[in-house]
Amino acid sequence: MRTVIVFNHPYEGSYCHAILSAVTQGLTNAKHEVDIIHLDRDGFNPRMTSADLKAFVEHTAVDPQVIDYQRRIKAADHLIFIFPIWWDIMPATTKGFIDRVLSPGLAYDHHPRGFGLIPLLKNLKSVTIITTMNKPAILYSLLIGNLIRKVMIKSVFKTMGYKNVNWISFTSVKIVSQEKRVKWLQRLEKRFSNFQ
Repeated sequence: MRTVIVFNHPYEGSYCHAILSAVTQGLTNAKHEVDIIHLDRDGFNPRMTSADLKAFVEHTAVDPQVIDYQRRIKAADHLIFIFPIWWDIMPATTKGFIDRVLSPGLAYDHHPRGFGLIPLLKNLKSVTIITTMNKPAILYSLLIGNLIRKVMIKSVFKTMGYKNVNWISFTSVKIVSQEKRVKWLQRLEKRFSNFQ
């Protein structure tokens, strides 16, 4: 299996980086080929240019970095996103990745009858979104309305036609004990050691 991880966090000492290590180790244990797209290290520009938008409409890409990312995603059996939730939603770099990379012609196409979208990534068996936040889960759910579920799962991947989409949410990260954070990492490694 080939798993592509799209990672977005600029600080090397973040809990997201610890999650990346645990998930990568688990996937390696499961004999997956792991390909990490590290958006921050790559200096990925999330801004859609006029050339990008023209290419988007024409179902192609012009930026060599976007073309490279698309080639790697096209070969993926599984796609995993790891990022922090900032101001209740994904960072701008992750949003820009969705806008610029998961474009028509690669991730989806419009239904020939004019309504709905059809998925094009035929190898893709699952999408997993792993997030961290400092807000308690109950507040994020009741006050904010679980925006990641609405945006990433429903508005992006379900709309494109992908059905096996999962969200792993780590909440109250700064206030829980170090012991609990370590247990979360151990569970993640175990979970992805059995990933099919």
